[in-house]
Amino acid sequence: MRITVTYYLDVISSWCFFAEPAWAELKKHYEGRTEFLWKIALMDKASLPTSQEQHEWFYRRSGTIMRSPFMLSSDWCDHQQSEYLAPNCVAEAAKDFGITDDHVRLALAYAGLREGKRFAEWEIAAEIGAKAASVDAKELLERARSTVVETRVRADTADFHLLQVTQRPTFVFDSEIGDRAVFSGFARVAPLVAALDAMLDDAQAYTAYAAHFGAPPA
Repeated sequence: MRITVTYYLDVISSWCFFAEPAWAELKKHYEGRTEFLWKIALMDKASLPTSQEQHEWFYRRSGTIMRSPFMLSSDWCDHQQSEYLAPNCVAEAAKDFGITDDHVRLALAYAGLREGKRFAEWEIAAEIGAKAASVDAKELLERARSTVVETRVRADTADFHLLQVTQRPTFVFDSEIGDRAVFSGFARVAPLVAALDAMLDDAQAYTAYAAHFGAPPA
């Protein structure tokens, strides 16, 4: 029996940035026993800061809560857009070049949130993503701006909203025996590990029972 862990994120989210070590630890510890997926859940206008002053206040809050030794940079943001498609679509488009791991979206997040690069602009996001992916920037940009990629991003965002949660990151654990755990807004690994261990233990119990008694009677 396998567990699937789906991580819903927005590349521009500071909480997602600070949750990345937890995600990496989960993937390392449960490699081979759990399937890990990440999907884009675009933040909407209501979730976004409206000024640099407000933006920096949010960064101070998340940074101090997570005991960060550095403050994130808000210089990347123009505070005009109602959503930030460019970095998210570039990260998603990299999947079409065979890159399904985390390193392209992490490169984008670091460039924007740590270095202040204006990755909300399509060309800049594509240059960052292409360098990380070792692909042609024009080809990556073309794919990122395609209807196919935007449709995928919006479909995954719609799936996120069906969970009836509001926070990024959100982690969804699903098992083959029908168990589901949803952690919305969690950025530390301990509660995720506790839930995943419990789900794996239950799934193994079902496997043991089936070995002894077979399928249920008709």
